[in-house]
Amino acid sequence: MRTYLVVIDESPEAEIALRFAARRAVKTGGSVEILALVPKPDFVQWGGVMATIEEEARLRAESLVTRAAGTILSESGITPAITIREGDGPREIREMIADNPEIAALVLGAAATGAPGPLVTHFAGHDAGTLSVPIMIIPGALDPDAIDRLS
Repeated sequence: MRTYLVVIDESPEAEIALRFAARRAVKTGGSVEILALVPKPDFVQWGGVMATIEEEARLRAESLVTRAAGTILSESGITPAITIREGDGPREIREMIADNPEIAALVLGAAATGAPGPLVTHFAGHDAGTLSVPIMIIPGALDPDAIDRLS
């Protein structure tokens, strides 16, 4: 089954990428995999403080993917797979793609203003030709109707 991998965070462009991926999955009989990335915190000398920081980041990521999964389910009827990974974003994305041969595309949202975002910059730049799947970059300025037409 064709799976669209969407990396989400709290940005509006992530919601746009998620909507595009869900609509595309419905039209192609595919599925959606939601990935939330938890950055590794800087080293903190006291273990208890570091554990608390890591737990708070994981809880934020879990809340984010739960909301996103609910949105996809209610809007498209698709129950997405959910993954939360800790570490370097590009490396984690590459590993997910390598580990799951059903991933057919990486779907990222680009910010409507300013820099497009670190993952878009990374994968559209020097690493653009290194992935084994296409990268779909969805402009952050698209409205829901435009997303629906394009997907």
